[in-house]
Amino acid sequence: MAEPEEESEDSVDKTRKGISLDNSDLGEEKQVVGRKIWRIFPYVVRYWKLALGGLIANAGARASDLLPFLTIGWAADFYANGTFNPPWLENYIGDSPYLGFGIIIFMCFALLAVFQGTSNFLWQATSYNSQHDIRMDAARSLINMEASYFEDRQTGNLMSVLSADISLLEDVISDSSTSIVRIAITFAMAAIILSFMSIKLTLMLFSPLVLIIPMVIWFATRVQRRYRKQRESTGSIVSILENVLGGITVMQAYNAQDFEKLRVNSESGRYRDQAISASFIRNRFIPGIYLVAGIAFGLIVTAGGWVLESGEITIGEYVTFLLISTRMTFPLFILGALLNQIQRGEAAARRVFAIVDLEPSIVDRPDAIPLEDPIKSVIFDDVTFEYPSSDTHVLNGISFEAKPGDFIGIMGHTGAGKSTILKLIERFYEPQSGKILVNGVDINNLKIDSIRARIGFVSQDPFLFFGTIRDNIAYAREASEEEIEEALHAAGAKEFVMNLPRGIDTEVGDRGVKLSGGQKARISLARALLTKPDLLILDEASAALDAETEQRIQNSLFSSNDADRMTIAVAHRLATIRNADEILAMVDGVIVERGLHETLVEADNVYASQWRIQTGELDSEVS
Repeated sequence: MAEPEEESEDSVDKTRKGISLDNSDLGEEKQVVGRKIWRIFPYVVRYWKLALGGLIANAGARASDLLPFLTIGWAADFYANGTFNPPWLENYIGDSPYLGFGIIIFMCFALLAVFQGTSNFLWQATSYNSQHDIRMDAARSLINMEASYFEDRQTGNLMSVLSADISLLEDVISDSSTSIVRIAITFAMAAIILSFMSIKLTLMLFSPLVLIIPMVIWFATRVQRRYRKQRESTGSIVSILENVLGGITVMQAYNAQDFEKLRVNSESGRYRDQAISASFIRNRFIPGIYLVAGIAFGLIVTAGGWVLESGEITIGEYVTFLLISTRMTFPLFILGALLNQIQRGEAAARRVFAIVDLEPSIVDRPDAIPLEDPIKSVIFDDVTFEYPSSDTHVLNGISFEAKPGDFIGIMGHTGAGKSTILKLIERFYEPQSGKILVNGVDINNLKIDSIRARIGFVSQDPFLFFGTIRDNIAYAREASEEEIEEALHAAGAKEFVMNLPRGIDTEVGDRGVKLSGGQKARISLARALLTKPDLLILDEASAALDAETEQRIQNSLFSSNDADRMTIAVAHRLATIRNADEILAMVDGVIVERGLHETLVEADNVYASQWRIQTGELDSEVS
């Protein structure tokens, strides 16, 4: 009963790490090579010409590697007896046998250098191409996933999969695959050559090798779990460091350096323990291979004397037999490292292909149509919604309408569901009941990209990408200098940007760390305005702005130049939405009142209470 409990704990841990489970993660621990590692080969087949060239070159390299041993045997017979064995050698090197044997060996090594170099290049080119394709498939899966997928995932863990795990698969293709080919070709050629010399000695050499099979099974079935947990620990370490570096100022402000060191130490210790455990297993397996090789060599040396005395083989053939047998031990010794790498690759493949296999739940319906006309209306019709990770409704029966030129303001306490309304318009999520209509069409029947192309979105946590201000404003699109300056002006950012030493070519740093909160908010707003959206969505976009800047931006936003643009703004600071055409006051996912600012103040309800608190009127009344 202990094993099922361990599986259950591991499953919970894998969910905690944020990597999707698939059916191969359970009940496959006893396989020598898991199913996931084989999924790299369809990627290799895409470049079959490179791979086939690598195989052929590898075969040539192995032949060039073994032929010198034959030559040494031929030379030994000639030096001992003065005769050529085989006789046909005399036709080629009879005039100068000493030089001839040397030239043959030199030519073999020259060919080995050419063939091995060609094989390595072709296989590495195959592995780099395959790695690129695997990474792109994994990246596409992640990029296409809906927002809810990332709620319980750690960014650092996902980054670890996209970088370290995929790089490990590249090593499997370039190193492990070539090692497998090398072992297979070396053993096949050697077996053929040695069988022609002495079938008895060949059987003695190969018979002990069957002992390696149970050793391989023992090793693989025990080490696979350790390597998978190592990969998970690597992801956890990257996640912690990503959080620490991203929040370095918070960490230092709270004197949390020791706390974070303990977190890193804990995960690093977990990785260390799994690595030591895997090393302990590996270093019991590899000495076993040496013992098997020792048995095989002991047999052929002991029996070789009897066979040599019987005249079944010559001294030169026996020398060749020993040399080729020695060459065969090298693949045996790298077998341990090969299996070790394959098991590490299996652990990485599980994590990588769990991401590749992801399928978003929010996608275009088969009969979805593009939104070709400008957005003329947005209607929420009795919309109810709860987040996938919750069983509590965040929105309950939400209904309202926005028309061209409308400014809709939404207010309410934290957790009232204000931002959720905006996320539903962007189709980051889908409601459980009710409808959201755009131009009278159910939003679920419209193509997602066509909706988002007509919406400008500014989140409550403005995100800037590493790069310049220009890069961030013109994100994912081409824009002229004039268009960028116009967007900056509308967002109230032109003045501060132009005062920077490099203007719009100023680097903003990772996540915009070189700019203040207000500056980031204005750059984010300029990015949204650059597209000249039909609908502008503002989620606490002015929270980091001073009152004067906010007023200036509002005057620009609601100018006559954009009279038809709809704006839906969420705000805690009621001055932001005071001039809205309709204000929605929300409590616990329900719209409890709506109307103009003056009407709601006179109603003396939720909105009026918040207004008095923010303007100081409540304090005056208490006094």
